[in-house]
Amino acid sequence: MISTLVWGTGNVGRLAIRAVEAHPALDLTAVLVNNPDKVGRDAGDLGGLDRDLGIAATNDIETVLAGRPQAVVYAASGELRPDDAVADITKAIRAGAVVVTPSLYALYDQRNAPPELRDPILAAVAEGGGSLFVSGVDPGWGNDVLPALLSGLGGTIEAIRCQEIFDYSTYDQEDSVRYIVGMGQPMDYEPPMVAPTIPTMVWGGQIRLIARALDADLDEIRETVARRELDTTVRTTTMGEFEKGTQGALRFEVQGIIDGEPRIVIEHVTRIHPSCAPDWPVPPDGDGAHRVIIEGRPRIEVTVEATDEDGNRAAGGNATAVGRLVSAIDWLVAAEPGLYDALDVPLRPATGKLGRKPSTTWP
Repeated sequence: MISTLVWGTGNVGRLAIRAVEAHPALDLTAVLVNNPDKVGRDAGDLGGLDRDLGIAATNDIETVLAGRPQAVVYAASGELRPDDAVADITKAIRAGAVVVTPSLYALYDQRNAPPELRDPILAAVAEGGGSLFVSGVDPGWGNDVLPALLSGLGGTIEAIRCQEIFDYSTYDQEDSVRYIVGMGQPMDYEPPMVAPTIPTMVWGGQIRLIARALDADLDEIRETVARRELDTTVRTTTMGEFEKGTQGALRFEVQGIIDGEPRIVIEHVTRIHPSCAPDWPVPPDGDGAHRVIIEGRPRIEVTVEATDEDGNRAAGGNATAVGRLVSAIDWLVAAEPGLYDALDVPLRPATGKLGRKPSTTWP
């Protein structure tokens, strides 16, 4: 059994507790929290399980890492505290742990990450013998390993398009939805998520990974952005009111240009209410989905819908990201120490999990 630490118990961390507990090769041995109100609570409670696990959450990082866990699921946020996240992760790698995390976008395509980020992590790997694998959903499996696998079913391929189409009123991070994505803001407000160069910083690595998988040479990466305002004031069940005339939908593309044409495209279509931008692509049932379209002969289209926590699509997406990361741990423990990406780490069957029933108390 691989001793495993879950670091952080928010939207991703609570799902990580459940995923580690369910994995036949992993042994949950510690949970780290930042919120003092969570210190001392049982991991089963924090993970939404219907039983205690006998593991009390702690905020004592040094003591936990001194116990030399073999693996760490780092679920603390890295969006607004990237330097702190890197410091935490390198500390765990120096302690000899395999670390999996969705928190560092720049390392999804680790080969092209800036040296000032990559070099300290490689130094930690050399010093402590740990490893790092960074992945998620989108960016993540929805636009790296899934399109790469599906491309193998094609005869000729003209273009690959990866889409995330979501109603963001289901997303349990209101500040991100309102101020990073810009929902409910005046139309002259520039959402940080689509400020120039930011989409390429976050999703450009996925374009490069697909191009590498297909042995294709990129000319450049381009960005396009479109926004729509709400025609009427709407009220959501989770985030309250969004006023008429404010941003109600956002659409952008990150395009990998090959021979002058957009051949690899990552597209996001995001709404706060289904009434906004009805002419844009919609998910099959209105809540959200990830879709891969391979234009060619044959034309291939695959849509993935995931739900968790009483049917929530955002939680379902997070759970698939956690599943990809947690399922990689035993492979990484057996591999040489290093810095890995999605094309290095195979997506494997859920060996030993068939028939195991979830045991949760959500909501």
